[in-house]
Amino acid sequence: MPFNTTEEAVRAWVEGWAVSRGAARPTSRPWGFTVDVGLPGEVARHVVTAADEATVRELAENTTACGTPLKVFVPARTLKAWLPPGWALLDGHAAFMAARLSAVEAPPRLPDGYRLHCWDRAGVTRAVVCAADGSFAARGQIAVTGPTAVVDQVETDPAHRRRGLGRVVMGTLAETAARQGARAAVLGATGKGRTLYEAVGWQVVAPLSAAVREAGTSGIRSSVS
Repeated sequence: MPFNTTEEAVRAWVEGWAVSRGAARPTSRPWGFTVDVGLPGEVARHVVTAADEATVRELAENTTACGTPLKVFVPARTLKAWLPPGWALLDGHAAFMAARLSAVEAPPRLPDGYRLHCWDRAGVTRAVVCAADGSFAARGQIAVTGPTAVVDQVETDPAHRRRGLGRVVMGTLAETAARQGARAAVLGATGKGRTLYEAVGWQVVAPLSAAVREAGTSGIRSSVS
């Protein structure tokens, strides 16, 4: 792993993700981090690095409003068993991954008819692949925070999958971050995404799962700080 500890990799992820999404600076907690996001569907998020059943259950019971998910580095079945009533697992979470940028596969040539467009704004580089008619085909972005970077929002339109576009995006982002001085990168992967990332040089650091309070439920406030 290109980090000394999992905790170091998680900190890089939280800080870089906040830059990538334009969120507030992460706040350290005894159990991990809180990031204020400010969106209707995600007001904030709690990233739990000191994960055990008592900590997760107390934090969940203290989180009374919807829209503040818990991100926990345990398998989904473990998190599900720890949650109090009124909480549900979120889809799309499977693995926390890291890579040495020097080891990530270089981007292959774009298939005929596709065009790659990249731009930088506010510390974030975005890569978008469009089809011949100008329609969306694939995308991804990367935020560099010193020697580390976070890959985020990687997506390929279903109509354009299995054409190597994900490899183009991932390789382009890795090269961009390396030119900006980053040596290692992290990301949160879905199950399908993990297959692509492993194929181009990424490694699984830990499982990753998430949960959110269901609408119409209420919790009991406690003294979690």
